[in-house]
Amino acid sequence: MIGKEKIANIRIYFSGNYAPIYTVQHAHPCEVQGTIPEEFLGGQYVRNGSNSLQDDDRRDLHWFDGDGMLSGVFFRRMSGSKVQQPLYSNRYILTDVHCATAEYPHISPIISSATTLLSPMVSPMKVFMGMLRTMALMLSSFLGFVVRPIRRISTANTNILYHDGRVLATMETGPPMRVYLPSLNTVGWFTGSSAEGELPDEMMGPSIGGPGIEGFHNEMTTAHPHSDYQTGELLLFHSTFIFPFVHYSIISAGWAGKHGSYLNQPVPGFTSGKMIHDFGVSRKHTIMLDVPLSMNPTNITRNKPAIEYDPHGRTRFGVFPRYCPAQIQCASPIYHMGDLDAPAEANHENPECRLYYYQFPADRSSNITEQWALSAIPFEFPHVPRHIEMTAARFVYGCSMSEGNFATRQKSSVKIDCLVKMDVQHLLQVAEAHPPTQITGCVDQRSINEILATNNADDPIQVFALPYGWYAQECSFVPRKDGISEDDGWLVTYVFDESQLDANGNAPATSRSELWIIDARNMRDIVARVLLPQRVPYGMHGDWFSEEQILNQREVAEFRSLD
Repeated sequence: MIGKEKIANIRIYFSGNYAPIYTVQHAHPCEVQGTIPEEFLGGQYVRNGSNSLQDDDRRDLHWFDGDGMLSGVFFRRMSGSKVQQPLYSNRYILTDVHCATAEYPHISPIISSATTLLSPMVSPMKVFMGMLRTMALMLSSFLGFVVRPIRRISTANTNILYHDGRVLATMETGPPMRVYLPSLNTVGWFTGSSAEGELPDEMMGPSIGGPGIEGFHNEMTTAHPHSDYQTGELLLFHSTFIFPFVHYSIISAGWAGKHGSYLNQPVPGFTSGKMIHDFGVSRKHTIMLDVPLSMNPTNITRNKPAIEYDPHGRTRFGVFPRYCPAQIQCASPIYHMGDLDAPAEANHENPECRLYYYQFPADRSSNITEQWALSAIPFEFPHVPRHIEMTAARFVYGCSMSEGNFATRQKSSVKIDCLVKMDVQHLLQVAEAHPPTQITGCVDQRSINEILATNNADDPIQVFALPYGWYAQECSFVPRKDGISEDDGWLVTYVFDESQLDANGNAPATSRSELWIIDARNMRDIVARVLLPQRVPYGMHGDWFSEEQILNQREVAEFRSLD
C-alpha cells in the first residue's frame, strides 16, 4: 500500500501546472500585447517536456516520466506585410511507446519510473521485475500481441535542437526522433544518416546503432547533443552499461564534412556504465564527465541498486581534441553531486546548483587549477545562444528563484520566478583581482534579492524577476539582426500565473499560459506577451528556430500517425 507522504509526492506531478494537458491545439491564433520584434517573423519557439498520457497514481512518478509533448508558437508571416500572427500548437511525439500505449492503455507503463531506478529505497527485485516487464512487452509487440512494434523505449521528452535540415527531439534512452516544423508532426527515428519517413534517396551512410545488443545500446544517445553552427557537425555521446561504456560520435552535415563522420568511437578510461546527462564542446576540444554514479543492471543479482552512487568516488573531467577521443586526459576536481551525499572532504556546505568555473591546466596535468562558483545564487537550465555556444561567450543566461534553491526543492517541485543574465567575462576579471576560495568560494556572494535591490544597470548579474505568483520555464535567446552587442536580442519563455489554480492547487480547464518576449539587454522590459489558448505544463528544454531553418528542412515522404 502506498503511504500518504509518498502519494503526496507522486501527486505533485499531476497537480498545478505540472499536471499533463490532454487538449491538442493545431495552429490556434493568439492575441498579442505589445510589439513582436521583426526578427521573429517566420520563426518558431518550441519546448519539449513530459506529458503523461494517463493519470496513474499507482506507481512511482518522476518529472522525467511521461510521453514527450512539444509546445510551440509559430510567428507566421502575413502576406505582403511585416505583420505576424502567432499560432500555438502542441502535439505528442509519436514514439513507439506512445503509439503502443495510446492503442492499448492497459499495458502502461511500459517503462519503469525514473524514481524506481534512482531511489536507493526501492528494492532491487522491483527494479528487476520492471525491466523484465519492459522486455516482455517489447517481445510481445514483435510477436504481434501488440500491433505497434516497440523497437525503442525512448519517449523523446527532454530536449529539441536543429541539425542539418532536421529538428530532433531527444532523450537518453534512444536515438533522436525527427519532428517537422511548424506543424510539430513526428517524422521518425534519426540514426545518423537518415530518419524514418524521409525520402529514400536521402538514405545514405552508416548508422549510430546496428544489430544486436551492442547496436541497441549505441542508439542510446545523450539528450544534449551539441550542434556546431560553424561546421554543421552534430556531436553526441552514448553511455551504456557494456564495455567500453561510453562511445562518442560526430555527424557531419550531409556526410560531406571536412573531417568526415566519426560514429561510435570508444572513449577510454571509463570503468563502468555511467549516468552522464551532458558534456562540453568547444571549437577544438570535447569534455566528458566521469561521475561516481554507476549504472549496472547486474547489481540486482547482488541485492544492490542498478544505479549506485559511490560516496568515496571523485568526478573527473576528461578532455580530448574534438576528433581524437583516444587522446583523452583526465583532471579530478572535488565536486558536489546534487542532492546526493558529497565526499567528506568536499562536504563544507549544503550542495547547490550554481554556475561554476573550472580552469584546466595548460600542461594537461591531472589537477584542476581553479574551481569556484561565479555567483552564490541558485542557477539552473544554463543557456548560451546557439550561434556562439562553442566560442568564448560573454553572457550566460539561466533560471533562478527568489526563495530556496534547486538542490532542496527538486524532490518536491521546482518553481522558477527569476531569469538571470551573467556577464562571465566581467566576473572572471573580478576573480583575477580577488581570487575566491577554491571549491567553496564565490566571485559574487550576494543573494538574488540583494542583486535585485541594487537596481544597477551595469551590474554583471542582471535579474528579471517575475511578478508574485508567476513562474517561468527555461529561456532561449533570439538575436537581433545586425545587433550592436552580444546580448542585443530577446529571451523567450513560457510563463504561468498560479493565481489561476483552485483552492486544491489544481489547474482548471480555463487556465492559460503566456509566451513572454523579454529584452535581453536590460533584463527588465517585456516587449510582447503572446496569450496562449491553454496551459503549457512546466517542462524541460526548448529552442528557437529561425525562419531560415524552418524553410530549409529536409523533405519528408510520410509522417508517423496513430491511424
